[in-house]
Amino acid sequence: MEDENFVSFGEEGALLTYGSYLRLPQLLDAQHLESDPPAHDELLFITIHQVYELWFQQLLHEVEAVRDALLSTPDHLAGGDRLWWARHLMNRVHVIERVLVQQIDVLETMTPQDFLEFRQRLAPASGFQSVQFRELEFISGAKDAGYVHRFKGLTDTERQSLQRRLEEPSLWDAFVGLLAARELDTSSDEATTASLRQVAHDRATHGDVWAMAEALILHDELAAAWRARHVVMVERMIGSKTGTGGSTGSTYLRSRLQLKYYPLLWDLRSVL
Repeated sequence: MEDENFVSFGEEGALLTYGSYLRLPQLLDAQHLESDPPAHDELLFITIHQVYELWFQQLLHEVEAVRDALLSTPDHLAGGDRLWWARHLMNRVHVIERVLVQQIDVLETMTPQDFLEFRQRLAPASGFQSVQFRELEFISGAKDAGYVHRFKGLTDTERQSLQRRLEEPSLWDAFVGLLAARELDTSSDEATTASLRQVAHDRATHGDVWAMAEALILHDELAAAWRARHVVMVERMIGSKTGTGGSTGSTYLRSRLQLKYYPLLWDLRSVL
């Protein structure tokens, strides 16, 4: 009698194909050019940004899991499997973020002249409107409620997603909770900094917590590297022109270069 739980791999199984599993017909039909006649590089522009959104989705998936692992770590497991899992996923986050930076190289194979063939068709759409990018900033620790009010084009679903990120614990909140689980004082920024100094100077006891702190600061550093690389690319493409969404373009982007998710971890370097 044939085992009803048996799954036949290969084409003979006829249960699932590469294309159906990945929804390739829908995925490859999601790039619709606005230019007429079609500008050659508009497909590249759309593809790059859709890929960014897929990576943002993956980063949110990983960072959520890191945060939840830290939040659910009780005292007796603070150095156990959940903390290992959190650091493991942060390593993945770092690798993806390096890909995000390198992906700009692909976009820069487009010349400013080629971009100008279709740029006017993009208005008022703008990268400023990437909800997932803002979600990633919020969950990492840089919450900005003003963004929700400044951007009027949000759908109800997008607004709810951002509001949820503002209200839920951030990755930084979860890390501070980890410090508290180690019976380290986190009652104020000053107390947290003192506790971090203790962690830094007693890695025999707190080596796993220090490794997590380093994973967070690398996440912050790579996010800053992406912002810096992005603004240079924008200046190379459009100079000082305003953004398609009405922002000040590279001037606005440069104003974001000083953003830090974890200022206490950066300030710690000055007091070690």
